[in-house]
Amino acid sequence: MTCKMPIIITGGAQRLGLACAKKLRAEGHDVVVTYRHTKASIEVLEGLGVSCVRADFSSQQGVDLFIAQIKQDYSGLRGIIHNASEWEAEADCPKASQLMEKMWQVHVFAPYRMNIAFEALLYAGFECLGKADIIHMTDYSAEKGSDKHIAYASSKAGLANLTYSFAKRFAPKVNVNSIAPSLLMFRPEDDADYREKALNKSLLHQEPGEQEGVLAVQYALTNRYMTGRTLSLDGGRHLV
Repeated sequence: MTCKMPIIITGGAQRLGLACAKKLRAEGHDVVVTYRHTKASIEVLEGLGVSCVRADFSSQQGVDLFIAQIKQDYSGLRGIIHNASEWEAEADCPKASQLMEKMWQVHVFAPYRMNIAFEALLYAGFECLGKADIIHMTDYSAEKGSDKHIAYASSKAGLANLTYSFAKRFAPKVNVNSIAPSLLMFRPEDDADYREKALNKSLLHQEPGEQEGVLAVQYALTNRYMTGRTLSLDGGRHLV
């Protein structure tokens, strides 16, 4: 029996999501990525056989439209990687309540709705393929908080907590885990002073690159005896 049951990667058109999509497709997985803004990477992914779906998770309507499309197109799922993310500081947003609402909508409400809506599809993936997973991409700040990114950190903590609840709900058929990076890759706009300070926050003083995140995703997708856990990619930052 042939099962076309993809791995969904939200926010899969750039940075870590893009690297994961390329790697998983190269390994033979069917992959669906979501993107909000058109990028050159979309054409590249489509050329590799990745299905690219425009979706905006900043509104409930956007989440509902995406859920409806996936239910229409697929009878099961191998997994969901909740990677879509917003990054904004309180200093850059004049209305704190709007910032908090936006962060929780993208990082908590959207994954929550999708996990529940796709429950039957994930079970079908397990029955057909013998393995189904949910991976929440959280953040180091979920554990420590952040004085400059309060709404962001709190919403990532909310996403981390969803890992525990959904691991209980979906066991033993679906494994639910988190990956919590600190620094993996700098952004082009990050200046030299910021880069030096960021590197000094961890014991290993590295910009490890997207590959470390990809390896963590691969581990979570292949491990059969881990659920409700968080893989921390922080270079020993918790010990500094």
